[in-house]
Amino acid sequence: MPTLSKRTEGFTDSVIRRMTRISNQYGAVNLSQGFPDFEPPRELLDRLAEVTKEDFHQYSITWGAQNFREALAQKQSKLMGRTIDPNGEIVVTCGSTEAMMAAMMTVTNPGDKVIVFSPFYENYGADTILSGAEPIYVPLYPPEFNFSIDELEAAFKQKPKALILCNPSNPCGKVFTYDELKAIADLAEKYDTFVITDEVYEHIVYEPYKHTYFASLPGMWERTISCSSLSKTYSITGWRLGYIIAPPEIIDTAKKVHDFLTVGAAAPLQEAAVTGLLFGEDYYKDLQKKYTEKRDLFLKGLDDIGIVHTVPQGAYYILLDISEFGYESDLEFCEALARDVGVGAVPGSSFFREDVNHLIRLHFAKKNETLYEALNRLKDIRKKISYRKP
Repeated sequence: MPTLSKRTEGFTDSVIRRMTRISNQYGAVNLSQGFPDFEPPRELLDRLAEVTKEDFHQYSITWGAQNFREALAQKQSKLMGRTIDPNGEIVVTCGSTEAMMAAMMTVTNPGDKVIVFSPFYENYGADTILSGAEPIYVPLYPPEFNFSIDELEAAFKQKPKALILCNPSNPCGKVFTYDELKAIADLAEKYDTFVITDEVYEHIVYEPYKHTYFASLPGMWERTISCSSLSKTYSITGWRLGYIIAPPEIIDTAKKVHDFLTVGAAAPLQEAAVTGLLFGEDYYKDLQKKYTEKRDLFLKGLDDIGIVHTVPQGAYYILLDISEFGYESDLEFCEALARDVGVGAVPGSSFFREDVNHLIRLHFAKKNETLYEALNRLKDIRKKISYRKP
């Protein structure tokens, strides 16, 4: 038999999705894979019920239904500080996962280099490799997860084709400041580099932090490919509705890549989601308030237990320090946590290029009662997971 693709030799299955299966196996409270256990807005569900009885069951326009793109352009124009053309500057994708892959394949050639901040969402390295490119990892330093401008410029000096920017960041919850973004922008311009942004947590940011769209920085619209999705904003991760916003000359190529990757996103779900895109500002204020409450509830519970953790500035993840338990393998620890304590988490090593085995990721996009149940189980963590001498 012929050999299989060499580009996938270093791949495993997604550790995040694996931990969901392990959580289900042991009946653990699943704080690993980042999806809510509460319903999407009622208005979206009501519209979805109506759509099932209407004529939206065949292909929509490949790069997105017209009314969806128009509603999205209206919403994002206000946020990004420029008028976005729904016909020439948007591609609707099957989630931000496809948006990131399409963006990568739009701008890179085999052999190109791409800068990735570490820690990073696990798909970024895979996207780079699947595109035939080579990742250059630049560390973010805890507890604030700041970067060294000298290390970043050293990466830029390797002449990368693009930089991937997740803001707010998964898994560390960092919200990049304006000054940090401006520093990245200056280097991107100096070394003539594209910036591919993942902004799926754009509306989940905690005071006093503010989200700045990279494309809104002076001179950055022309070289930015903005990727996002509706998954986190409207609690519809299973609907798989994402998008790319970029200048027309970039979008023209992204449309072709998208067409051959997936043809198009689900037409009935696009129609139902238009309702959410037309929500007023109050919805996003209430969303921030809801997640601020969940963050405070969860962090206080962890503090009461006495477990060291990060404090996210945005998104809905925390990194928990498990050094006290002496495990050499964070994956083994997470399996024990699900089995013996009843809480699902993700090994931190799946997010770091560096040798990091003392952190695990948990998320708090859950009903308050679910978070209380997880905290109640975690109270006995030191009784149920014994210390292991390295």
